[in-house]
Amino acid sequence: MPTAAESLLYTTVQTLQAQGVHSVLCTFTDLPGVPKGKLVPLSGLGAAVAKGAGFSGPSIWGTGLPRLGPRSEYMGRLLPETVRPLPYWPGVAHGVCEGWAGGQPLDTCPRQLLQRQTDRLAQRGWRLWVGVEPEFFVFARDAQGRLVPADAQDKLAKPSYDLKALMRQRAFLDDLCQRLGALGFALEQTDHEDACGQFEINYAHDHALAAADRYQLFKLTAHATAEAHGLVFSCMPKPFADQPGSGLHFHLSLTNAQGEPVMADPAGALGLSATGHAVVAGLLAHADALSALCAPTVNSYKRLAVSQSASGTTWSPVWKAVGSNNRSALVRAVDGRIEWRLPDPSCNIYVALAGVIAAALDGVDRGLAPVPATEVDLYQAHARGEPTPERLPRDLCAALDALAADTRLTEALGAAYVAEHLAYGRAEWDAWAQQVSDWEWARYGDRF
Repeated sequence: MPTAAESLLYTTVQTLQAQGVHSVLCTFTDLPGVPKGKLVPLSGLGAAVAKGAGFSGPSIWGTGLPRLGPRSEYMGRLLPETVRPLPYWPGVAHGVCEGWAGGQPLDTCPRQLLQRQTDRLAQRGWRLWVGVEPEFFVFARDAQGRLVPADAQDKLAKPSYDLKALMRQRAFLDDLCQRLGALGFALEQTDHEDACGQFEINYAHDHALAAADRYQLFKLTAHATAEAHGLVFSCMPKPFADQPGSGLHFHLSLTNAQGEPVMADPAGALGLSATGHAVVAGLLAHADALSALCAPTVNSYKRLAVSQSASGTTWSPVWKAVGSNNRSALVRAVDGRIEWRLPDPSCNIYVALAGVIAAALDGVDRGLAPVPATEVDLYQAHARGEPTPERLPRDLCAALDALAADTRLTEALGAAYVAEHLAYGRAEWDAWAQQVSDWEWARYGDRF
């Protein structure tokens, strides 16, 4: 009698064969959040599920694996329930892997980092639902290979919801949406965002692991589609100094075993229950350290700045505050859920969500007091010289220092992963610090 897993694998192979699939693209996510992987013939699917597709561990950012011995091999164990044909790669299906080494789950694997945190929720009978808002830029390359705006006409001072620019990019956007639909995305809306060349595509929410898997597939598909149109899909948080950057906002809600909301209470302040307020308090208490996970690049902090925008509006969540439908606060409470506005699309979504859960549970376990709501536009208050809540770290170095000092978050996520994240982030900061920019030449070249 075959096991349930064996039956699923057999059915998966038979279905893929009937669809003309000959290979599976087995993918994992490295520490910087980039999908990586290899093609495995359909005949090797069983081995990829049982033992894993093999990779050189030290060749992957953030594994911490050695160059020799049984733990030098990174084994990406394929999850058969994630396998689906790729509409833009005939004969090839896509599947998600988890990292193993030496026959054990890899404690630095980003997906398993999130799995461990969702397991902590499940122990309480809770499930986290996540709606992701992917914002991105579309570029082209000039004759020298440099990234330049793909649409020279997309230059309105206030370009939000610009239909002309939307229509000029309709070939790419229509193709992308059709491919996403074929992959099972429940699409909701597509619009031009508040920076030139910036767009957003929204799709239905899902539980945390599925939402993270789906976002990685979204990026993989967007990159492939843009390249097919001679374009570049960009998750750079802040390409232009005078325009808004891209966020990756998380809409978060919790349900119990009966499917009932845990954080919502229509009669409570901000529409949140006591648990909801403790979750918010946990997020804000750990916000500095979470910045290193949710905004992990040097460029991220160009977005997280009190800066002027050509459109007259900025959406950057600079201040550690919560408010009712307040888009100038780090946490926006709306309709019994919360919007965590810190992440940007350069983050590793598995890691960012794992950190969010760990911080939220710390707030619940310690019974942190509700944070008073901020019901003013914090940018206007700042411009008037009025007191504002504490700010997030101003650069990656400060965020990494905050993560290193946050012992509660390190314990929850695991010292092994945090050490890898800090090492990678500090190398990134050192590389940036050693560069001499055009701004420095212009400002200091002949000044002294």
